[in-house]
Amino acid sequence: MRFLADENVSSTVIGGLRATGAEVLAVKESMRGARDVDILRRAQAEGRIVVTHDKDFGELAYRLRLPADSGVVLFRLSGDSPERDNWRVLAVLQSRDDWEGHFSVVADDRIRMRPLP
Repeated sequence: MRFLADENVSSTVIGGLRATGAEVLAVKESMRGARDVDILRRAQAEGRIVVTHDKDFGELAYRLRLPADSGVVLFRLSGDSPERDNWRVLAVLQSRDDWEGHFSVVADDRIRMRPLP
């Protein structure tokens, strides 16, 4: 799978995804400080699923109707344990292959997926 990891995604998650063979473009490595709209455009142009902890991508996809059909996975985890949160992100991203075309919100106990406009 091809991911674009937002700047707020941990290096542990990025490394873990790469270790499984996923192709990961990390904003903190190659697009530091990029605006969310530019991140979304790059993901769309390269067919990458955006992985983020930033709710602003929902506004870009739904309210502003920017193209995002490559998929967005928003993690809204408790933050009680960074190690547990990193494990959850890795486990969830590897558990499915149907992220494309959806805006997905992942909480500690559930995953909600909505088709993108």
